Amino acid sequence: MDKFDIVIIGGGPGGYVAALRAAQLKLKVAVVEETHLGGICLNWGCIPTKALLRASEIHHQLHNLAGFGFSADNIQFDIKKIVERSRSVSRQLSKGVAHLLKKAKVTVYEGRGALDGQKAGDHIVAVTQQGKVTGQLAARHVILATGARARQLPGLETGSKTIWSYREALVPDAVPKRLLVIGTGAIGVEFASFYRQMGAEVTLIDVASRILPVEDEEISALAEKAFTKQGIKIITSAQVGALKQQGDHVTAHIEVKGQATDITVDRVIVAVGIVGNVENLGLEKTKVQIEKTHIVTDGFGRTAEENIWAIGDVAGAPWLAHKASHEGIIAVEKIAGLHPEKLHPLNIPGCTFSYPQIASVGLTEAKAKEAGRTLKVGRFPFIGNGKALAMGETEGLVKTIFDAETGELLGAHMIGAEVSEMIQGYVIAKTGELTEAELKETVFPHPTISESMHEAVLAAWGGALHF
Repeated sequence: MDKFDIVIIGGGPGGYVAALRAAQLKLKVAVVEETHLGGICLNWGCIPTKALLRASEIHHQLHNLAGFGFSADNIQFDIKKIVERSRSVSRQLSKGVAHLLKKAKVTVYEGRGALDGQKAGDHIVAVTQQGKVTGQLAARHVILATGARARQLPGLETGSKTIWSYREALVPDAVPKRLLVIGTGAIGVEFASFYRQMGAEVTLIDVASRILPVEDEEISALAEKAFTKQGIKIITSAQVGALKQQGDHVTAHIEVKGQATDITVDRVIVAVGIVGNVENLGLEKTKVQIEKTHIVTDGFGRTAEENIWAIGDVAGAPWLAHKASHEGIIAVEKIAGLHPEKLHPLNIPGCTFSYPQIASVGLTEAKAKEAGRTLKVGRFPFIGNGKALAMGETEGLVKTIFDAETGELLGAHMIGAEVSEMIQGYVIAKTGELTEAELKETVFPHPTISESMHEAVLAAWGGALHF
C-alpha cells in the first residue's frame, strides 16, 4: 500500500492546483483521476467554450467590416475545423497539466477514488478501474475535488441527438438553424451567444424573471437589450414542459403568465444548473455532511470528518474554476501548518464570455441595499471612452457600488468588451480593502478601456470627468 501525506480525488482545476501547491511545500501527494486531467474546466467547460467563442467573435467581425473600411465576400466557416481547434486546445492544456504534475513529482493514479476506511490513523483510498480495485493508498489527509455534473430535470433529459447538455453543444456536427437554450446563467448565455453569432436562430428561456439572475439587475437589463438587438429571442418567467422529440426536431411546450405556446426547433441546449459528484465516494461511513448534493465545509475546506477536505464545485457555489484552485491552495496550506486566509465569497469574480462580455465582483446594488448599507453608486458608459470608440465597442458600462459612510468598495459590475480582463482590478481593490480614496488616486493608462473603471469610481464620488 502506497503512503502519502495527501491524496486528492479529482484532477480538475481544484485538485491539480492543490497537488502542485502541496509539492511546493514538500508534501508527498497523489492525485486520483478517473478521466482527463484538468477536469471539466479544461476538457469540457471553461477552455473549449472560450475557443468556440473566439471563433464566433471572428465570425462577427468578418460580417461587420464596413465600419472599419474593409469588405469581404463569400465568408464561410467549417464548423468541424472550429470544433477540432477547440478540442485541440483542450488536449494541449490537459497534457500540460500532466507535465506539470510529473515535473513536481506528483504521483497520478488513473481510476475512480473512494474512501475505504482507516488504518493506523490514515485514511485509505481505494482506486478502481472498470469496477475492479487496482490499488489502495494511505494518507493522513484526503482532499475531495470531484467536481459536479449537469443537472437533469424530468422531461428535459440531455444526451440525445437533439437535446444537448454542454458536452454535446461543444461538438456539433453542424450549426442548427433553430436553437432553444433553456437556462440563462453563464453557460446558457455563452452558448446562446456562440450559436447566434454563428448564424442560428436562438431562443433563450428561463423560469427566472430576468436573464443572468445572479448579476446586478442593471447589467442584466443591458445584456438583454444587447442580445435582443443581435436577434436572440428572450423569454423569461417561463415554465417549460416535457420536450417532445420528433425525428430531427424538438417541440417545447412553454407557459408564460398563463399563456401557452409551442416552440419547434432543431436542437435544445439544457443548462439548468449542476449537482455535486458526491456519490460512490465512501462518505456513508464518515461524518461528512452533504446539503443539496454538495459537501459542507468551513472557510478552509475542512469537512466534519477529521482530515477529510473538500474543494471546488463539489463543495458548493460559486461553481468557478478559479474558486476551486484557490480553495485547493488554502486547504493544502492549512494542512501544511501555514496560516492562509479564509476564502471570502464576495471577493471571487464571475465572468460570462458572451458578446458582450459580463463581469462582476461583490454585492449587487439590490443586495447591498438589503444589507442596510447607505450607498454611493457610480456609472460610466463605454461611449465616453476613447479606446472603446477606437475599437468600435461603445456598448458597455462600468458600475461601482460603495458604502457612503466608509468608502468601502462593495461591488463592481461591468458589461462590454474586455471586461473579463478588467474586473481583476476591482478584485484586487476588494481583497486589499481599498476605499474610494485609493481608487481615486490610482493612475490608469491611456488610452485603455480600463479608464472607464476610474471614471466609474469618480462618478460615485462627485462626478466622472469625461461624461
